[in-house]
Amino acid sequence: MEVTDKFRLVGLSDENADREKIEAPSLTFLQDSWRRLKKNKAAVFSMGIIVALILVAIVTLFVSPYNPTKSNTDIVNLPPKIPGININGLNGKMDVGGNLVDKYEQMKVPSGEYHLLGTDYLGRDILSRLFVGLRISLIIAFMATLIDISLGVFYGMTSGLLGGKVDMFMQRIVEVLSGIPNLVIMILMLTLFKPGMTTIILTMAISNWISMARIVRAQTLKFKNQEFVLAATTLGESRWKIALKHILPNISSVIIVQMMFSIPTAIFFESFLSFIGLGISPPNASLGTLLSDGYKNFRFLPFQMWGPAITLSVIMIGFNLLADGLRDAFDPKTKE
Repeated sequence: MEVTDKFRLVGLSDENADREKIEAPSLTFLQDSWRRLKKNKAAVFSMGIIVALILVAIVTLFVSPYNPTKSNTDIVNLPPKIPGININGLNGKMDVGGNLVDKYEQMKVPSGEYHLLGTDYLGRDILSRLFVGLRISLIIAFMATLIDISLGVFYGMTSGLLGGKVDMFMQRIVEVLSGIPNLVIMILMLTLFKPGMTTIILTMAISNWISMARIVRAQTLKFKNQEFVLAATTLGESRWKIALKHILPNISSVIIVQMMFSIPTAIFFESFLSFIGLGISPPNASLGTLLSDGYKNFRFLPFQMWGPAITLSVIMIGFNLLADGLRDAFDPKTKE
């Protein structure tokens, strides 16, 4: 007879014994976070919208309705025309002197040629330029955010781990840099470089990492005195091995959430600079340059501004809702 046969549960029936079993599978931290994130419908919907916009920006690099930089003075300021829709404002007709005029017929646009968002003052297709502007804005935002994460995580973790006078000195540098406005840095960069993507990315890289560094430093100070870190120190682990192996994985959720908040901030900053003429230079397009062009004719041709304005709003709202959802998923205590 086996040893296990000599023992039996006392006071529990077979039904109660089955009830005491743990049937749910164990989940990793990421699996548990994803399970909580899926419950946040707004965050999941925002993630879908963001992924769709990124895919559109990539696909239109190879396929585009029209050449986004080619001018055609014969079809300037055409209103939007969507096939199969006979709604004023979307059927190629426009109010001219109180009369509804078919601009496509008036300008003798070939049949079968449609501009879903209309054309600008140089006859360029706005939808094609919107695809280019979306792509450039996303590239600038992701590149700037990547630099912010690299600098901010390294600087903040170094400051928190070393502590003492080194930490004090490094934080004074952060305070000095945080007091310099981004616009001033951008103007100084323009004296050294031409306006463009590189200048905008460098401007963001100089100052935008500061908030990431402060958050990482605070989290490093919190975790470096925890028992598992003290145990690793006792076993002879080096500081940088402890930072990469023990501290960084525990603060990765905070870094991801901060990154998701940094991306829309970078997009808005780029749009602001391009809107005031300090960002992307023509004939290149970004969301800011498209807004600037549409703003000049907004009173008479409002359709030229709706596309980039709605796209920018969707990106800003989408990233912020996703960041809120990730924050709640990684740390459920924040909802309390």
